[in-house]
Amino acid sequence: MQTKDLRRLLDVLRDTDVSELTLETGEYKLTLKRGFGAPQAVLAPAAPHLPAATPLVFAEPAAAPAPAQPAEAPAAERLVDVVAPIVGTFYAAPSPEAPPFVRVGERVKPGTVLCIIEAMKLMNEIEAETAGVVREVLVDNGQPVEYGQVLFRIEPD
Repeated sequence: MQTKDLRRLLDVLRDTDVSELTLETGEYKLTLKRGFGAPQAVLAPAAPHLPAATPLVFAEPAAAPAPAQPAEAPAAERLVDVVAPIVGTFYAAPSPEAPPFVRVGERVKPGTVLCIIEAMKLMNEIEAETAGVVREVLVDNGQPVEYGQVLFRIEPD
């Protein structure tokens, strides 16, 4: 498979709702996955005994890095990160018509439901583990999240 063919597949994938596509032949196995940004392609030999044992990775160019932020105030260092315990889809509210579980500036206590992460058709409530004030919501409703990704920042009491 040539680079131009991979680029064509990446363009098609970008314009669809398909999140993963795998194509396997006797010569190679190609997996295309969509994540947070641009789709990526991983091309690996189909059998481990082939001479090219290292997979080739073709990815869209990354966006330019964000400019460095000035040093934040010491109060920002006190913020507690609430991270995603699983991979899935982030939902800020129990249903599309309902208000979000929490908003920036709201006070929470341990056990307060912050969001839902849907994984394999299971709805997992993510609860606050500390009392405090929600200072940041870092994920948009309906956005895919990765394991360990920071979802909220809470300033503890």
